[in-house]
Amino acid sequence: MQTRKKYIFLTFLASWLLLFFFGGDQLRRFAFFSVRKAEARRNWPRWTDRSLLKSFADPEELQRDGDPSLLSPRERRAAWLSIHRSSRCRMETCFDFSRCERNGFKVFTYPQERGQPVSETYGKILSSLERSRYRTLDPEEACLFILGIDTLDRDHLSGQYVRDVEEKIRGFPLWNGGRNHLIFNLYSGTWPSYTGDLGFDTGQAMLAKASFDSQSFRPGFDVSIPLFSKEHPQRGGDRGWLSRDSVPPRKKYLLVFKGKRYLTGIGSGTRNALHHIHNGKDIISLTTCKHGKDWEKHKDTRCDKDNVDYERFDYQELLHNSTFCIVPRGRRLGSFRFLEALQAACIPVLLSDGWELPFSEAIDWGRAAVVGSERLLLQIPSAVRCIHPERVLAFQQQTQFLWDAYFSSVDKIVHTTLEIIKDRLSPHRSRSRLLWNTLPGGLLVLPDFSTHLGDFPFYYLQQGYSPSKKFTALIRVVSQAGSLSQSILRLIQAVAGSQYCAQIVVLWSCEKPPPPSGKWPQSTVPLTIIQGRRKLSDRFFPFEAIQTDAVLSLDEDTSLSTSEVDFAFLVWRSFPERIVGFPTQSHFWDPEQGRWGYTSKWTNELSIVLTAAAFYHRYYHSLFTEYLPAGLRELVDGLAACEDILMNVLVAAVTKLPPVKVTQRKQHREGVSPQADRRSSQRQLCLHQLADWFGYMPLVSSRLRLDPVLFKDQVSVLRKKYPGLEK
Repeated sequence: MQTRKKYIFLTFLASWLLLFFFGGDQLRRFAFFSVRKAEARRNWPRWTDRSLLKSFADPEELQRDGDPSLLSPRERRAAWLSIHRSSRCRMETCFDFSRCERNGFKVFTYPQERGQPVSETYGKILSSLERSRYRTLDPEEACLFILGIDTLDRDHLSGQYVRDVEEKIRGFPLWNGGRNHLIFNLYSGTWPSYTGDLGFDTGQAMLAKASFDSQSFRPGFDVSIPLFSKEHPQRGGDRGWLSRDSVPPRKKYLLVFKGKRYLTGIGSGTRNALHHIHNGKDIISLTTCKHGKDWEKHKDTRCDKDNVDYERFDYQELLHNSTFCIVPRGRRLGSFRFLEALQAACIPVLLSDGWELPFSEAIDWGRAAVVGSERLLLQIPSAVRCIHPERVLAFQQQTQFLWDAYFSSVDKIVHTTLEIIKDRLSPHRSRSRLLWNTLPGGLLVLPDFSTHLGDFPFYYLQQGYSPSKKFTALIRVVSQAGSLSQSILRLIQAVAGSQYCAQIVVLWSCEKPPPPSGKWPQSTVPLTIIQGRRKLSDRFFPFEAIQTDAVLSLDEDTSLSTSEVDFAFLVWRSFPERIVGFPTQSHFWDPEQGRWGYTSKWTNELSIVLTAAAFYHRYYHSLFTEYLPAGLRELVDGLAACEDILMNVLVAAVTKLPPVKVTQRKQHREGVSPQADRRSSQRQLCLHQLADWFGYMPLVSSRLRLDPVLFKDQVSVLRKKYPGLEK
């Protein structure tokens, strides 16, 4: 009997075990497990201790992301794949590299169709492409193609929505299924789901798209760009708001947000919960329900109070006086607030799960932004409080660098997109992440010049490099006599006498051929004659003969002594990223004329060092010739004495620093021309046109002049290293 009971008990126990292992899904229907599940949901977030982190929000409010009728992430992904059939595209599979190998990286923009206007923003993008150094008018030379059809706004409820795009692009003979094409887009999808649907088949084209979902983003093929408004400047752009005296980095408010609160639809979940972190002291989180046509229909009990509080604070004042700015998702993943926070040096706190950040292929956003989670909103205040002030300041400085380098204008956004694509064509000669994320930025570092940091003038101090200990003198000769004047002979002898001179290169820009080698003076350094093209921009061409880091640019009528050359070169080695020289000029704003002015009068301020006698790094020859568009070089060739102003403007735009003036003898003078008045007026015109092209005035003024130790001091001449400078 006992044995029988024992077998019955074991059979019953085995049955329950089998039911547990193989019928677990059915057990979840029991009320017991349903109660446990409900309790677990009420205890959200389950991974935190409620005694340490109190949940102020209704779980339904935090876990719901809009209406339940909206598409799930999987459904949105499926909808995107149904439109973009080439979702697995990579550069190796959907891009024809052979087009770029023949003529280099050239960009062709389709002509705009008659009767088909484009939006103001797309017009700016097309204008930026026209100003690019990669632009070509011949489609046979092109490596990359840009549509002339406005594809920025693909919300079919928008007034700027262009219909029948797919039919139009299929009629283009160059379309080729979208291969080697780049499509720009800022707004995709429409109410209520706002998927990534563009409304037409993009084929094998690359997308330069704002609010890119990381699930739809094709790494190494697409480019994520920022969302910017139609008021975003074409070029130049306003500078960042961080000033040098902004220390300590902590400001009046720790964390702020002021914006719309979506009552329904996608994006409403996060914004509806933002009021939970508002404390009215150092954390300000303000929302308003007043947007849209039917907001009153969905009005809740909080709306009236929220709308009153919303009007108490000014948005610009909050940006100026806050350390961190919350950047939640809008209807789409991106928002204008992202660029606004960057410019204001208000560290962005991103609450937009799944957003592929702008230019993430090149930019390290971990150094400039705090990437949060929409599900962990309540942890954000404590997280930002833990960031050390030194790191806060580093974050703020990086926001200013990124804003100025890549986002302050439409030009920079478009050119950054092109440079990222160009880097993919030759990975072995592409820019490293270090170059993209440190001054002066990836746009101003040409990988065709070098991939070694020590070859650029910007990284000597940071990387422990130093410039070469010799220089190359480049003398430009333009006299029509065809013979060697006494001033040229004296200049060659003075420069050759410098212990730091490696070679002398004469750029012969005359109609008559240069004198034979026997007519040139004998010197202890090599002398090379180069036949020029009689263009002013030739003096900044990257000649292969120049192998030293330092270049001493000289005019044929410049008068210098060996002591002046030696001292100026030693000064340049301490400032290798700047122009260091002797004759100086300055710029000023003329309020009566409403334009920038130029003066050659001796004043306490200087902003231009004339290249008639100046040291600079040879890398600026490559920037001048390869970075600047052909239109600017044509401007220089058409105006007398404009090339040195453009070089100063270029160096100032790169370094954000003024040139350096060094001691000069009394008899030192700039070459005198009988057409001095004409040259001065042309320089005035040149300066004004350069400021218009850059969109701002890059030149920086200075009151600094560097003299040798004991210069003009009443001490023995034997104690002075450069006594000849005082004669």
